[in-house]
Amino acid sequence: MRLSSMADYAVVTMSAAARHCGMVRVSAAQLAQETGLPVPTVQKLVSLLTAAGLLRSSRGTGGGLKLARPAAAISLADIVEAVEGPIALTSCVDNGKHDCALEGSCTVRPHWGVVNAAMRGALADVPLTRLAETAA
Repeated sequence: MRLSSMADYAVVTMSAAARHCGMVRVSAAQLAQETGLPVPTVQKLVSLLTAAGLLRSSRGTGGGLKLARPAAAISLADIVEAVEGPIALTSCVDNGKHDCALEGSCTVRPHWGVVNAAMRGALADVPLTRLAETAA
């Protein structure tokens, strides 16, 4: 499994926002400058992350972006799901999806839920505080 570029960039953007301790408001342009990502990409990510309740945006004087909750309460799973949607390694576990030729006879399908839960659990165990740490 590999994260999409947008999920990767969302993690980078949230890590940069977390380094501001979640208390100081920053602009999308400032996050773009700090991360090296293009401003339009950061703006798109900010929209997704705000909609997911991970960032809070304020307009006007003193406005900008800040974490919607403490960095320790935001996980890697939260960030990935904000961009990618629910974590699922196969499409057959999604309700309503019936696009697999093996669906009627697949003996593995009942087990994918456990695998997906394990993957989500592993990502949920990585807090944003850890991702925001600078390398020594």
